[in-house]
Order: sequence, then structure tokens, then C-alpha cells
Amino acid sequence: METFTIYGKLGFEHVLDPAGYDHVLFLIALAIPFTYRQWRPVVWLATLFTIAHCLSLALAAFGWVEVDSAWVEFLIPVTILLTAGFNLWILRQDWDSSRALKWHLMATSIFGLIHGFGFSNYFSMLMSGEEEKTSPLLGFALGIEGAQLVVLAVVLLLSYFLLDKLRLPRKPYIALVSLAILVLSGVLAVNAFPL
Repeated sequence: METFTIYGKLGFEHVLDPAGYDHVLFLIALAIPFTYRQWRPVVWLATLFTIAHCLSLALAAFGWVEVDSAWVEFLIPVTILLTAGFNLWILRQDWDSSRALKWHLMATSIFGLIHGFGFSNYFSMLMSGEEEKTSPLLGFALGIEGAQLVVLAVVLLLSYFLLDKLRLPRKPYIALVSLAILVLSGVLAVNAFPL
């Protein structure tokens, strides 16, 4: 149980680590098109992301897959850029949220794998001393999920305040936040491009 708790704390801190804010940036890009009343699909997206994220960690921890970390570090901001860009694109297409959700579900599962591989080398090094790997993986997954729910709750509450209380127009709000994320993740991608 102690190992489970230690890895749960590690997963929680992994998401909220200010030095690795790319995870939070991705979650903001993922949640921003949804209102607080649409919290269920946002939770499903976050859970799917966690499952995919931990699948890539498991593949690395058991030594089944090795990846080039330089390319993964480049692809992580690309996934954020694509998510923010998709938000802008669906605004122009005037899609309803259920149609957009289907695309988000597909993309989130792929992007979760990529983000998981970004942490896999460090996680594999931590796991090398562990005889039993299932408990640490589950603890880490629950820690990630808990931290993601905190981030999503903050994003949805902020959106509620700005859109429902201050009456900001929804589409410009989504566009502005997504554009800011697009620019920031673009800079991150350029800086992380493997030379």
C-alpha cells in the first residue's frame, strides 16, 4: 500500500509540476470548448487520456517499447498545438459539441500515448527497483487522474464565471484561449525540435 501511495503522489505531482506545464496546457486546450454543464464528457476525455498515458508508461516499464525521447519531447507540444488548432477549426465549422467530442476522443487517446512516453524513461528508471509493477502503475494512474480532475474543475469553474457570470461571448473566449495555447505550444515545439 505504501508503494501505491508513493506513486499516486508522484502521478499527482507530475501533472501539477510547474516545470512540466505542458500537461496542464493540454488539459486546458481539451476542456476549453466545453461548458461546466458538459463536465461529464470532459471527465471521460481526461480518463481516456490517463489510460492511454499509463499504457505507454506500462509498455516502457515492462521493457516492451523504447522510444526516442527527443522526438517525444517535440511531439508533446505538437499534440497541444493540434488540440488548440482543432478548437479553432471547429468554431469555424460551427460543429455541435457531440460531433467535436468524437474527434476529441480519438485524438486524446493517441495524444495520451505520446504524453506517456514523454515520462516513460524517468518512470522506467524509478520502476527498475520495483519487483511488482502493477501497484505503482495503478497508483501513478490514480494520481494523474486526481490532478487532472483538479485542473479540469478549475478550468470549468473559470469558464462558468467568465461566460455565465460576466457574460463574455463564448466563441471569442474559446478562440482567444485556444489561440494563446496554439502560440505557446508552437514556441515549445520549435524549441524542442530535435536537430
